[in-house]
Amino acid sequence: MPDQETGTKRFEPKTPVQLDPPKDDPITVEELSKCDGTDPSRPTYVAIKGTVFDVSKNAAYAPGGQYHVFAGKDPSRALATSSLKVEDCRSDWEDLDDKSKTVLDEWFLFFSKRYNIVGKVVS
Repeated sequence: MPDQETGTKRFEPKTPVQLDPPKDDPITVEELSKCDGTDPSRPTYVAIKGTVFDVSKNAAYAPGGQYHVFAGKDPSRALATSSLKVEDCRSDWEDLDDKSKTVLDEWFLFFSKRYNIVGKVVS
């Protein structure tokens, strides 16, 4: 039997989160970039592996927040490599080693248990 602490249970939020059904609305890179938390009339989005999450309710993604560097982007490479550098906030991740891909999958799971999926990034 798998250890619950190392399985998916460790990604469960401390406080239960009621999530909406996932959406697959197309969101362009340009539209995503406008959802970076700097415009209060827009939501704050972060994409992982092309899936867009609404992180608006988490101040860490707002301007001045510790994860604002990720807002309005698909920072898959940065998440996979545990980087907070702007230059690592890129959507390409396919060439990463297996360990980094596992880390990225864990981040995806973490986000999917906390934030609504609002769409998919399209070219």
